[in-house]
Amino acid sequence: MRNRSWTDEATELLRVGEGFRLSDVDAGSHPGYGGDKESGEKDLAEGTEALGELQERLFAIGRVGDARDSVLLILQAMDTAGKGGIVRHVVGGVDPQGVELAAFKAPTDEERAHDFLWRVEKRLPQPGFIGVFDRSHYEDVLIGKVRALAPADEIERRYDAINEFEARVVASGTRIVKVMLHISPEEQKDRLMERLERPDKHWKYNPGDVDERMLWPQYMAAYQAVFDRTSTAHAPWYVVPADSKWYARLAVQELLLAALEDIDPQWPAADYDVEAEKKRLAAS
Repeated sequence: MRNRSWTDEATELLRVGEGFRLSDVDAGSHPGYGGDKESGEKDLAEGTEALGELQERLFAIGRVGDARDSVLLILQAMDTAGKGGIVRHVVGGVDPQGVELAAFKAPTDEERAHDFLWRVEKRLPQPGFIGVFDRSHYEDVLIGKVRALAPADEIERRYDAINEFEARVVASGTRIVKVMLHISPEEQKDRLMERLERPDKHWKYNPGDVDERMLWPQYMAAYQAVFDRTSTAHAPWYVVPADSKWYARLAVQELLLAALEDIDPQWPAADYDVEAEKKRLAAS
């Protein structure tokens, strides 16, 4: 059901494996896809139909069947990389009643009183659902590391805690798709400037984004540490070049399609006599 314009499997090309270096990834590249923006947008529309059918099957079996499967899409990125666009143009194309979105901001006082995974575990998707984390527990080893919000030994503990947590989540029936949208600092500057030049985008601009840009090398090093420590066989990371929004959306859609095809949800069988019900309905 996935798009045939891909020359290679996105799940293999974009996967963080042994020896991966983020510095080797060209944020403006389109690995594995042979088309241009026009064909990419067409393929995205076609993929939306396939994704919608698979998601509806997953939701149906989760509601009336005995399924335990779900999908969790984790989106991490520097600001302006396009997480919102993924939510709108990829996940937004399926039935919203089968989607659970969680956008994690700075932790509240209550959340700080618990372990960093406490608030995340409460938002895991139910069976039959696609869950989306707009940022996630990885903030606690990214900004936490860069801004020294936790001691170094605590950051180290968190890597292991994340791996144990995700292994347990996967064992419970949830496919985890972890995506880092990789934008270049030059492209980010252009997108931030656009927000300043357009009054309809001023609300999106945060002066703090410039402060974070000044720490770009530190953030890239923190992401590399995350990949080194938490890209596992059960929950690998995928790095998606994101300077081209159309490609990033298409690539994430392809990763979601692969996860759902792996589950292969089937329409649940009726628990009643279909032919008898037809007769009852016709006579009513």
